[in-house]
Amino acid sequence: MALDGPKQDFKYIGTRPERPDGWDKVTGKARFGADFSMPGMLHGAILRSPHAHAKILKIDATKALALKGVKAVVTRADFPEGLEGEDWNIQENVMAGEKALYDGHAVAAVAATSQLIARDALKLIEVEYEVLPHVTDVDKAMAEDAPVIREGAADYSVPEGMHPNVVRYMESGRGDLEKGFAEADLVIEESFTTEAAHQGYIEPHACVANLGADGKGDLWCCTQGHWFVRQMCTAVLGLEATQLRVTPSEIGGGFGGKTTVFIDPVALALSRKAGRPVKLVMSRSEVLRATGPTASASMDIKMGMTKEGKITAASGTFRMQGGAFPGAPVDVTTMLAFANYDIEHVHHTGYDVMTNRPKQAAYRAPGAPMGAFATESVLDELCRGLGLDPIETRLKNAVKEGTPATFGPKFPPVGLIETLEEARAHPNYSVKLGPNQGRGVASGYWMNWGGETSASVAIGDDGSVQVSIGTVDIGGSRASMALMAAEAFGIPYENVRVSIADTGSLGINEPTHGSRATFASGLAIIEASREATRKLCQRAADKWGIDADAVTWEDGCAKPSGPNAGEFDPLTIAEIAAEMGSTGGPISGHHESTPDGFGGSFGTHVVDVEVDPETGRTTILRYLVVQDAGKAIHPAYVEGQFQGGAVQGIGWTLNEEYIYGEDGRLQNPIFLDYRVPVASDLPMIDTVIVEVPNPGHPYGVRGVGETGITPPLPAIANAVRDAIGVRMKKLPLTPPRVLAAIKARD
Repeated sequence: MALDGPKQDFKYIGTRPERPDGWDKVTGKARFGADFSMPGMLHGAILRSPHAHAKILKIDATKALALKGVKAVVTRADFPEGLEGEDWNIQENVMAGEKALYDGHAVAAVAATSQLIARDALKLIEVEYEVLPHVTDVDKAMAEDAPVIREGAADYSVPEGMHPNVVRYMESGRGDLEKGFAEADLVIEESFTTEAAHQGYIEPHACVANLGADGKGDLWCCTQGHWFVRQMCTAVLGLEATQLRVTPSEIGGGFGGKTTVFIDPVALALSRKAGRPVKLVMSRSEVLRATGPTASASMDIKMGMTKEGKITAASGTFRMQGGAFPGAPVDVTTMLAFANYDIEHVHHTGYDVMTNRPKQAAYRAPGAPMGAFATESVLDELCRGLGLDPIETRLKNAVKEGTPATFGPKFPPVGLIETLEEARAHPNYSVKLGPNQGRGVASGYWMNWGGETSASVAIGDDGSVQVSIGTVDIGGSRASMALMAAEAFGIPYENVRVSIADTGSLGINEPTHGSRATFASGLAIIEASREATRKLCQRAADKWGIDADAVTWEDGCAKPSGPNAGEFDPLTIAEIAAEMGSTGGPISGHHESTPDGFGGSFGTHVVDVEVDPETGRTTILRYLVVQDAGKAIHPAYVEGQFQGGAVQGIGWTLNEEYIYGEDGRLQNPIFLDYRVPVASDLPMIDTVIVEVPNPGHPYGVRGVGETGITPPLPAIANAVRDAIGVRMKKLPLTPPRVLAAIKARD
């Protein structure tokens, strides 16, 4: 939509003003999901299966309903029948039907006058189960003798003869692998595994639902995408979409995990049955047991390289489990695994596999980190085997504008080469390492997304601007949106206010996911602002008695476009706005689209570690993130996204994993046992912002939120390999695993 290419000179873009929501958040005034309440509100609680796989033979809620204060109990019988496809999967996940499919699967819910009574009522619900065999490992779930989780779940892509737990199959590539590997001086083939990791947001899922018997209602919830919540809730409950208004709260973290629903339809069903508003708030144990972590993966990688460092061929087989439902992000893994490099002969095979685990949800570049861990680890081994520098080798193979991607289309202008050059020049890359220390390098990519988007701008009678968007602010985007509006209007940042609209106030907006918010909503704001400034110019033209084409908008003022247009003093936005009522009425702008041209973002990470040879503990000494942002709208928040992705990658690589027992139950459902990094675990994380403008955006923006979690897994693994001399192929690299590798080496 940028007709003349991205703008290059800016007045407000690239500055670092305070975030508009900062004061409320640091003073406790901001209202998060659990902060909302309504008069006459009931409290909900959910009964969850203690079994990984079991038939539900009978549910008796008689005793629970007899408890004083209990107003409603719902089971699957309170949800409509006949749903198919993804709607059925969502409904089945929020409330089990014939079977409980994983430890923590919801089987019934209660609404009562207090949380304590609701919890007590759960103990009175009698459920009769027939326990079935279970499987939680992706490779075991594909074995011939694996228990079948659900017959008929596979789609058309799965070849005959595969186990019913394989629900999607994909294969793609180009060139001649045999020829490519024959041209290599060194070929390495290895297998890798990663465990599931949770998004680890601090705020648990919470909502307040108020649904009448007439099918009209309201829902307040913490979410990344309230239009998606509306669509899913109305589909699951058989409601008309526009009769449910969804309003997002402030959000205490999401990272992809709050783009779907887990408790919202249950709260609505309870409200409809009880005839009163119902509040549901998850405990941390419920979050970890029953909301979507990322998938776990098992991968086989084969790559060949010449002694000069040219990759000749690459192939990968990726097996990923997405829980008891289809949807593991293996399609993205296969697309992006080798996307950093110009490879003539390449092939990908992917399997989406069901296990007795909770339905996976997106987690910051879903699917990309696992593939990067495997492929960048093998690339590192090739460099070591041939005595090549890891950055120079990546530069030799890096994609650039015009390179055909391993997944198909040619790349537009991209900044991988620039990130590698900046990493090579950074002081961190030349620091001398000591004993038991190692350095790792890895690159990563995320393709970004556009998605359905709408935004409005409205001019106040004092010349200030109100911006309404539909993408939830999960990383400071309100500040970035205000900066883009300020730039478009030529007015101070402080004169712009950005609000997140509810589903009844704007057209459909996809969630804040796919690194799309700043790109897509920003583009919509710029176009809406341009529409508004055209109207401002028209008002000035009418006042001056000249044609609107003879008026230009510059620095917050309407001005004659040249001497031939006449001699008139500029009219400021405030002066035009003050007369709106008498010159034609309110002035606003609106834009809606599903934008393409979103480009993609590459990043390169360099990490130094020290491994204690006596305990196996890995300490991060230095960490460098270099990433292409296209144009950093608010550099401080861009740096924060870089650092946040690195921190989550550190946790995923060194500590975080889902641990299931022989009984199929999650063994670490609290943060004491599911170990996320804290400040004392981390170094200062250095950042370098590369700016290769994205030609698909008026200001050159690329999404930056997801690329940052793709390189950490292999970068840290490569550093540990450098420190201990052993390649670790299973994540996380916990101290016991690292120590075992050191002992096996010795």
